[in-house]
Amino acid sequence: MKLDDEKWLAEFRERLLQWFTGAQRDLPWRKTRDPYSIWISEVMLQQTQVKTVLKYYSRFLQAFPDVETLAHASQQQVLKIWEGLGYYARARNLHKAAKYMVEHMGARIPSTYDELRRIPGIGEYTAAAVASIAFGEPRAAVDGNVRRVLCRIFRFEEDVHSQKARDALQAYADRLLSPDRPGDFNQAMMELGATLCTPRKPKCLLCPVSRFCRARLELDDPAMLPLKRQTRAVPHYRVAVGIIWDEGYIFIDRRDENGMLGGLWEFPGGKIENGETAQEAVRREIKEELDLDIEVGDFYMEVRHAYSHFKITMYVYHCLYKGGEPRLTAARDWRWVKPEELRFYPFAAATQKVIRRLESEFCKPPERRPAAGRR
Repeated sequence: MKLDDEKWLAEFRERLLQWFTGAQRDLPWRKTRDPYSIWISEVMLQQTQVKTVLKYYSRFLQAFPDVETLAHASQQQVLKIWEGLGYYARARNLHKAAKYMVEHMGARIPSTYDELRRIPGIGEYTAAAVASIAFGEPRAAVDGNVRRVLCRIFRFEEDVHSQKARDALQAYADRLLSPDRPGDFNQAMMELGATLCTPRKPKCLLCPVSRFCRARLELDDPAMLPLKRQTRAVPHYRVAVGIIWDEGYIFIDRRDENGMLGGLWEFPGGKIENGETAQEAVRREIKEELDLDIEVGDFYMEVRHAYSHFKITMYVYHCLYKGGEPRLTAARDWRWVKPEELRFYPFAAATQKVIRRLESEFCKPPERRPAAGRR
């Protein structure tokens, strides 16, 4: 198996593309060559399953049908449509990139990899995917699925998280790429990893290029590759937050844009320290972060939620506002809002569970969308 063997390369490409033509899933972003739609889909698909993206893709395009509409929207509007999809930096980067294209490129998505890479918020993979799929530029796009396929095809036994390994796998992908159908080839490699060459129990008997796969031919189990890092215990944090009430209004604040869940709104609170009760943590965090005086009332609910690298148990308490003007330290904005107005603000998934219960117990249908809430 040699990458300078043109006959080997030609047969690999032909088999893979022939399989993709007949076996590819019916997905909306494969029915268009519109670079904007392709760009949105590629960003959404990063670290997110297709079945989840399908719930958001059309809704996002309806809200923001082109670069100009996306650029002129507020970040809060973008985050609200993205709400629940996770990895919110992707939404902020989309918004940032759209603004750049409007300001510097006449609201045009450039057609080359090099131009795309100059846009803030667009990385190597996204630029290669858009350039190849939308414009036919021969650029290999290597995501997690493709990386796994390459490791097995070439029996690559190095830590794929190192830059050296990533460069080597990119070189393999560049050589394999079909120069005539680069977009289809990239999608075929992604599809192969997503549907057949899966992390566990790969379906080698159905694979169109299994005859080229060194892992299948030489290892007892192809799933041994890519090499797996030693798993670490997933951290678990106990968090306490307060639903602060004042004359029928609830206090919310907005997180720093550069941190985790950046730009989203929340009920204030934080981690419970050792030897501290949840009620004490709520009172301390709200005083430290906002300089508000509150009375911690009844326990409301417990929320368990898993993020990508840690888990939380969140204890939620009703609280009564006693005094003080909000002083922003970690947060970037604040509002007093009616319970029925919470739906207009973007919140993280864990907090949405609380909001759904609040809506069922306290909300009346709003007459109109609030402009800014009570300050």
